[in-house]
Amino acid sequence: MPTRNAEAIWEGDLKKGRGTVKLGSGAFQGAYSFSSRFESGTGTNPEELIAAAHAGCFSMALAHGLTQAGFTPRRVHTTAKVHLEKSGDSFSIPRIELQTDADVPGIDERAFQSQADAAKQNCPVSKLLAAAKITLEARLAQS
Repeated sequence: MPTRNAEAIWEGDLKKGRGTVKLGSGAFQGAYSFSSRFESGTGTNPEELIAAAHAGCFSMALAHGLTQAGFTPRRVHTTAKVHLEKSGDSFSIPRIELQTDADVPGIDERAFQSQADAAKQNCPVSKLLAAAKITLEARLAQS
């Protein structure tokens, strides 16, 4: 399996400094700052990138599980909300909320929820982030 990589450069102190992150594939490069991480400033931040990775991994894991179970998903759309919180003098990510909507012909609600729960447990990014409480709201589109 390939090893994936990314890089970050930070210049200056925490509050007035600035940085850039760049994916090894070159598919994304973006600026980040104190303001984009701890306020509502322009740019990205590590938590947003973690959310993107988690949403992507979960969607793929759910599609795979559904396919293995004999269903052909038309679409799986997932959002991830990564919560950065301050506790004393440090910060942590105590929880992540996953919300997914899927269009899967021929599956019943119970089987769908079972596949969604399995994807939450088994996607590699969920396993990595297991120190956080990961919740899931899974909705099956009615076709």
